[in-house]
Amino acid sequence: MPQVTLNDIILDLPDGFAPPALLRRLESGEFESVEAAAARARVAPGMPVLDLGGGLGVVSTILARGAGAENLVSVEANPALIPVLRANLERNGQGAARVLHGAVVGGDGGGRSRFQIPRGILGSSLARPGVPEDEVTEVPSLGLQTLLYDHRPELVMMDVEGAEEHLFDQPWNPELRFLVLELHPPRYPERVIKQIVDCMSDTGLTYDPVTSSGRILGFRRVPRRG
Repeated sequence: MPQVTLNDIILDLPDGFAPPALLRRLESGEFESVEAAAARARVAPGMPVLDLGGGLGVVSTILARGAGAENLVSVEANPALIPVLRANLERNGQGAARVLHGAVVGGDGGGRSRFQIPRGILGSSLARPGVPEDEVTEVPSLGLQTLLYDHRPELVMMDVEGAEEHLFDQPWNPELRFLVLELHPPRYPERVIKQIVDCMSDTGLTYDPVTSSGRILGFRRVPRRG
């Protein structure tokens, strides 16, 4: 079982799980470096945090360390990554974090979603028409509004491989102070990015230059003057 140290985070990867290109990115420190910097910049002790797309647990570990593991909910849709995510949180002393299995969908959720898991494991996403059926499985559907209502996060980190297209049709929870998400422009029309910006504006958040870089887009709540 390969073990990689990414900065000060120890990651255990099952044999055959990570291709050489991913291992090189992990060993060089490039993997999720922008997201990691954004998480460190905005997380604070005691802050309720929601990590949508927990993956290998790199960003989830940073968030758990900063907020306190009991304040983190990490959501991952790929069933193959759930034990990896849990084990890596535990390995780094953050086993009290809550891990949920399911694909994040709009509204209240419920039922099942068709989910594509390519051979590379990472980069899995909601299945689109025409994808190979041998790469598709069904996973629980977790409604965004239900997650926001139940956890009331002040910080949300999001990397859901294009599913953000369906998650910004109504304002988010009023407690939200920061959102950091990875955009996936090839997966949807340009109007979706405007919809994201408009939704955050309706929620009371504006562009955050501290956490924005490339395809990583950050928002922050600006206190009202008065």
